[in-house]
Amino acid sequence: MIEIIVWMLLTLGIGSLSAVIAKKYGVEYIIGMFACFTVIANIIASKIVVFGPFTVPAAVLVYSTTFLLTDFLSELYSEKEAIKAVYIGFISNIVLVISIWVAVQWQQAPFWTGQAAFESIFGLVPRIVLGSMIAYLVSQNLDVKIFMFFKNRYPKHLWLRNNAGTMISQLVDTLIFITIAFYGTTPLEILISLVIGQYIVKWIIAVVDTPFLYIVKLIYNKT
Repeated sequence: MIEIIVWMLLTLGIGSLSAVIAKKYGVEYIIGMFACFTVIANIIASKIVVFGPFTVPAAVLVYSTTFLLTDFLSELYSEKEAIKAVYIGFISNIVLVISIWVAVQWQQAPFWTGQAAFESIFGLVPRIVLGSMIAYLVSQNLDVKIFMFFKNRYPKHLWLRNNAGTMISQLVDTLIFITIAFYGTTPLEILISLVIGQYIVKWIIAVVDTPFLYIVKLIYNKT
């Protein structure tokens, strides 16, 4: 479990570093990292891993960090920049889906024997792709809107807007994805356990990412 905590801190730290770099070189560094993380999340999500007593996609650390990145954009720049990142990430994932489909369909070289393994990892399941895309658009936009609502209502409580936005939007994300991707193909009790397990893990990551937001904001205020 210790190594998972280290990986979590490392992932959140990489996301936060993009915000520190953006302070000097421009907001594009955060937006670029956001798009990068969303694409990576969809590539590695097919592996199921253990997080304490829960089973979650391997993408959980990377994908959860994207919510921290939109919080950076909302807090340090503007709602407009955060929404821009969401749609750039969405377009990036459409490109990813098309590219993967082409790569799977493309006839392999006669000497290459990895086609079956390649298809098992990267083969696209329409329901999962649809669920992922819808969950992404709804939850990411919701996160930005909730963050800005609490920022305008309670400007002094950074921890509140960070956690409220992420925790609510992550719950919506999990419910939409699990329902669209697996409803009707998996027993209801398993679906419920998947939702609960994934949400608890995302909730833990949301709590852990709060200090990173405070540290980066402090850097912005001091330099």
